[in-house]
Amino acid sequence: MNFPFYIAKRYLFSKKSHNVINIISGIAMIGIGVGAMAMVVVMSLFNGIQGLVEDLYSSFDPAIKITVAEGKTFSVADIPKAKILSIEGVEFYSESLEETVLLKHREKQSVATIKGVEQDFLDMSGLDSLTVEGELKLNDGDIPLAVVGYGIKYQLGLYIEGNYTGIQVYAPSREKYSSTNPEKAFTKMNIMPGGVFTINPDFDEKYILVPLSFTRKILNYEDEVSSIEIGTKEDAEADEIKQEIQDLLGDEYLVRTRYELNEIIFKTNNTEKWITFLILIFILVIAMFNLVSAVAMIIMDKKKDVYTLKSLGANGQHIRRIFLIEGMLISLIGGLCGMGIGYLLCFIQDVFGVLKLEGIVVDQYPVLMKWQDFGMILSTVVVIGILASWFPVQIVVKKYMK
Repeated sequence: MNFPFYIAKRYLFSKKSHNVINIISGIAMIGIGVGAMAMVVVMSLFNGIQGLVEDLYSSFDPAIKITVAEGKTFSVADIPKAKILSIEGVEFYSESLEETVLLKHREKQSVATIKGVEQDFLDMSGLDSLTVEGELKLNDGDIPLAVVGYGIKYQLGLYIEGNYTGIQVYAPSREKYSSTNPEKAFTKMNIMPGGVFTINPDFDEKYILVPLSFTRKILNYEDEVSSIEIGTKEDAEADEIKQEIQDLLGDEYLVRTRYELNEIIFKTNNTEKWITFLILIFILVIAMFNLVSAVAMIIMDKKKDVYTLKSLGANGQHIRRIFLIEGMLISLIGGLCGMGIGYLLCFIQDVFGVLKLEGIVVDQYPVLMKWQDFGMILSTVVVIGILASWFPVQIVVKKYMK
């Protein structure tokens, strides 16, 4: 066994001449453990929230979205659909047409974005698990149906079962009209509600999903779309597929991944996570000041042993290594115990859902533990432990070695 490590281990578990040294060492170990535990819990909570946000956005936004670089709509005749579907990793292809409309149901009304989609959109989305009323379908035989966000349902006072009045949709007319007849400024059509979905207020209060044919009819379009939405296989690399499609279509079209569509949201989540991690590091650094005091007092307590070891032939490097390892053991044991408790707390939350979260989407705070986070936390504890032990070792041992 390594000589400095053997001596350091004996010092760690041996009784000190002054009980206060044991107390200070224990406080240092507890402080490091609490800091490491907080890091594990907070990082896992951020991972859970980030994963929840990604799942919610992936349930509505496609993996890849194609839009025109200039203008609002474009003809699907200009898009090589067969070539796109032949790209490895592409699973779904859905045409989409969006427009801002006025919705009216009885005496209530709301401004919303009507989104005409095809069945492939429903197949590649995760809305089936987020449909809280009715069914996720666009047609009942030959009758078109609307799937509305929960916020729009609330604003219009909609109900699904036993609804015979439907939703009146007013869309801006693309034809010229006289100012003396303002009714010609809008095209009006009725559609029955078939289901209600809920994701978050950004989607719930904005979108109403309808068949693509219904949207084209009310907007007086033939084959135009505002976007083409691509669904990919689970193991596919979206960035690579995006680049292939971009090369295929040229600069006239914008091809963006889900991350690029919601770049601000994802970057904000990552930034908040790492800022919080840095704050916890500062808290851990403050806790490490106890370790500085503990190592310094252990060295002073063992000064007779230092003289003995020196007489037996140990040099300054051996002595410094002993107490450096001593501080590292205190730091490492505290960090590992804290990480273990943090893991246990996150496991309990993940399995039993002790902390509840009021909402429709999830009923408990989500947690997601990642092993790379544990490695990073342990590395942080080790580095800070080395630095906290190094200063008292260099100063105090040098004094006793003279």
